[in-house]
Amino acid sequence: MSDRPANGSGNIEPSSVEIDVATRRLMAALEALESAVERRREADRDENELASRIQALGADRSRLADELDGSLVKSRRLERVNREIADRLDAAIGTIRSVLHAGEDS
Repeated sequence: MSDRPANGSGNIEPSSVEIDVATRRLMAALEALESAVERRREADRDENELASRIQALGADRSRLADELDGSLVKSRRLERVNREIADRLDAAIGTIRSVLHAGEDS
């Protein structure tokens, strides 16, 4: 390897130092590329995991909404029955008082 033109083309052959420097730069660039690819894979995995969690949360939300709707229906039915029972008790108390007052008057 000399500083003389190779094949008469006017190009000088690179020295071993230049080849070593270029090789190190190439290796560093490849390592950086591998690191970037790995970071991208991790980001994709994280994104997929997040999408799965969001989907699971959506399913849980739907299930909880259905349960809440059922509970509201049950609660309203219980309130209605409670009012009916209170009305019947009031009517029964009124009847008992009427009977007691009628018995006192006789």
